[in-house]
Amino acid sequence: MSSRTLGSCLLLICLIAVGCSDRQFERRTYVLTTGTTGGTFYPVGVALSTIVSARQDESFSLTAISSAGSMENIKLLRDNQAQFGLILGVFAAWAWEGAGPIGTPQSHMRAVGATWPNVEHFVLSTDLVSSGTLDDLADIDGERFVLGMRYSGAEQTGAYILDALGIDFRNRFSLAYMGYGAVAGAIQDGNISGMNVPAGAPVAAITQSFAQMRESITLLNFTQQHLDAINRNLPLWNFYDLPAGTYPYQPADVTTAFSPNVLVTREDVPEEIVYQLTRLMWESLPTLREIHGATREMMLDRALSGIVMPLHPGALRYYEEAGMEIAPELRAAITQ
Repeated sequence: MSSRTLGSCLLLICLIAVGCSDRQFERRTYVLTTGTTGGTFYPVGVALSTIVSARQDESFSLTAISSAGSMENIKLLRDNQAQFGLILGVFAAWAWEGAGPIGTPQSHMRAVGATWPNVEHFVLSTDLVSSGTLDDLADIDGERFVLGMRYSGAEQTGAYILDALGIDFRNRFSLAYMGYGAVAGAIQDGNISGMNVPAGAPVAAITQSFAQMRESITLLNFTQQHLDAINRNLPLWNFYDLPAGTYPYQPADVTTAFSPNVLVTREDVPEEIVYQLTRLMWESLPTLREIHGATREMMLDRALSGIVMPLHPGALRYYEEAGMEIAPELRAAITQ
């Protein structure tokens, strides 16, 4: 090989290397905020971030972080410490409207899509159970009960449900605050008598608790009266059946309730980034379903169910290309 040819080859290699380095440098990392490690948001969020970041042909990567849940996630998005977040559907409604525990409309937020059902798990020590429904919560007095971590979605939605049912939990319960991993240990140790664990089923904290405590704890049922009460102001919940055996030593079917979980983003995230993330999420369902059972109920035709917040333009483009019917309110404020 002549020196001139060798020099040309070296120059070409250098140019390719510089180009690859430039592309790697330009590959921005975005943050997805999830929930506590014992719930469903975190493992699914980690799985999604791994899928995105492993795709070398994508122009961005995604890092999933643990958090206290929906309330903290909204604050992280507001402060641009995260660009994507998983939140409960009721929090998406509150955030957009500036209602409930969120006093100011979060006009910078946009929806990417509904994911898996957020299933309510109200658990009570069996010796305090009589009807086997949420009515039993009205009969306890002075018992130590966990609604969730402070400022978490579990705490806020649990309070919303109990308020809607007319249960005076603030004065009747001895409230404790902890995450899903800690709460499973606390009920096993006898430090609490009940807990509220909303998450995609099956949730690790409930599985762990039943595996250790068996018939000593009970999952409470929702009735039509309960569902009507919690849907009176925000019609987001519906019945959800947990067949016998969903959790260890669960002897009978349990009828609880669910509302949607929603993946949201900031409006200033580039359209192409959100489009690619939306595409990857729905195209990677087989992989996600192998990682967590809750994602088996993620379906593209349900991606817009229970969403009141307008879609991000990138997500809107994906759903339009998929031929989905999009309600006018999900297109509203897109150009603001």
